Amino acid sequence: MQNNTQGRVWLITGCSSGFGRELALAAVAAGDRVMATARRPETLTELADQGRGRISTVALDVTEPASIDAAVQATLALYGRIDVLVNNAGSLVLGAVEEITMAELRQQMEVVFFGAAEVTKAVVPLMREQGSGTIVQMSSLGGQKTYPGFGAYHAAKWALEGMSETLATELAPLGVRVMIVEPGAFRTDFNTNKYVTQELAAYQDTAGATRRFTAELADAEPNDPVKGAAAILKVLDSDRPPLRLLLGGDAVDGLREHHEALLAEVAAWEETSRSTAVA
Repeated sequence: MQNNTQGRVWLITGCSSGFGRELALAAVAAGDRVMATARRPETLTELADQGRGRISTVALDVTEPASIDAAVQATLALYGRIDVLVNNAGSLVLGAVEEITMAELRQQMEVVFFGAAEVTKAVVPLMREQGSGTIVQMSSLGGQKTYPGFGAYHAAKWALEGMSETLATELAPLGVRVMIVEPGAFRTDFNTNKYVTQELAAYQDTAGATRRFTAELADAEPNDPVKGAAAILKVLDSDRPPLRLLLGGDAVDGLREHHEALLAEVAAWEETSRSTAVA
């Protein structure tokens, strides 16, 4: 067991590619140590080699409670603590709500929401006892704004954000921080690894348009995950990190447009909304 004089200790899920991989490398570059995880740890060999002895690996399947507990215990046995948890493992089911089977919806929720929730709950007691730590929930612009065809994904991310915002208020007095990261479109394998449902002709102009757009966007996303990881580390080092961190100009523009539309709708119907008061 090592002490914490060698920088922070990170536990990161979903490190085989994308944000998980780049965050592990960025943490090492900052002088920290990382337990990088994936369902298949053999995919992390190259990452561990690049870690210069500061990246260890272990299997972690977020849908298997025993796997989560084993990974947390392995991290504690090696490093003695966890200072930063990043829930990055994810998946994408693409299809209109009618096109999605209940099994597909449940699987989306298992990975994106329940998996992240279980990992979080395994680490919260440790951070609470330490009186310090940061939980980083990798969400999405789709955690607040919706698009046709992403109903299952939005459901999972909105659930994750609701739980995480609540958790942030519960843990703040105990010295533990929560940050929700909401990236726009980044050039990772996420889009190309999506699961696409069977298609109904009725949704060609809605969910179908999203299918076509995401296919065209593959390998042409406007944002760089290396720069995204650097931004996350920069914010983590600040004295007052935000509850939500948008990443990418597309995320900023999309969320601003969404909230302006919401506020306009509130104003348009305010009189009716207020008409319910007891006389």
